[in-house]
Amino acid sequence: MKQISSFEWGRIIALFAVIAIHAKPFMTMPIIDDLPWVGLLVNQISRFAVPLFFILAGFLVQPRLIAAPFQALKHYSFPLLKVWAAWSIIYLLIPFNLQTVAEKGYLAERTGYWNYLMQNPLNTLFEGGLVHLWYIPALLSAIAILATLISIKQEKYILPIALALYVFGLIAGSYEPIFGIESPLLTRNGPFFSTLIVALGFEIRRHKLTISQPIALSLLLGGMSLHLAEAYFFMSRGIDFNIHDFLVGTPIWVLGIFFLLQANPTFGDNPRVSRWSKDVLGVYLCHLLVIIYIMNIASALNIDDLIRDLTIIPLTFIISMVLIWLIELTPLKRLLLR
Repeated sequence: MKQISSFEWGRIIALFAVIAIHAKPFMTMPIIDDLPWVGLLVNQISRFAVPLFFILAGFLVQPRLIAAPFQALKHYSFPLLKVWAAWSIIYLLIPFNLQTVAEKGYLAERTGYWNYLMQNPLNTLFEGGLVHLWYIPALLSAIAILATLISIKQEKYILPIALALYVFGLIAGSYEPIFGIESPLLTRNGPFFSTLIVALGFEIRRHKLTISQPIALSLLLGGMSLHLAEAYFFMSRGIDFNIHDFLVGTPIWVLGIFFLLQANPTFGDNPRVSRWSKDVLGVYLCHLLVIIYIMNIASALNIDDLIRDLTIIPLTFIISMVLIWLIELTPLKRLLLR
């Protein structure tokens, strides 16, 4: 399939949103009604990012899954599992808190982190060496479910099963205070949310679905508004506004974004977009380590919070891109990059 410029541009925008989620800018200022509302809103408005990666993956992998489901799963999984394992090892070995290393030594800093991971080994299994790596097992879980159903010619059950997983993910996730149902596995991890959104992309392509731009925009604004309203509602239950990855409105929101990108395939048709888009996964894999070290340096140098918040997103992107370009010049690219 010929590269669709708007999809590549969407992936880049989503990458910046992921960086914003993890960098947490403006969480100390400005304070409005005793809360850092700018930072809270930046965090939740960025939550379209990983769902957009999921729906694009489902759309793009659909022909291969239909043609040869398990072969496609194997072809898709191996390079992703390779980089997931490699970066997990890196994150297990590289210290995060440089001050602790200086004061107590490398093993003290790392032992604390390893003990933290072992407090919930099931989640660690589905995340890897650092929390943001949950994306890869979640994506592959969804692809595996689709491949299995296609192989036994039960495609009609894809959306019902995916919807059931999503509902359980909500009930045992953000809606747990209402329903009182807990899951031993954090429902953001694994197949609970990813399967529905990957399946939406898959079904859109399988049935050649399109909608008008006004309807797509309505889905985007309506879904985003619902997501934010849900997050605000849970504040009355004592739950932080900015902890939600997926809510009821999230799939509606990402459908609106996807259909807008689909309706404008030449949007972002620029050689720079094409160059940057091929490094999106690499930057995703390394960006959180870059953020951690920027925070270490900012703390050590007593850099003003506002200056740090204004610069951390572009600085993280630039440093991460340079790091990936340097890796591409070495034999390590076969291990660390897809």
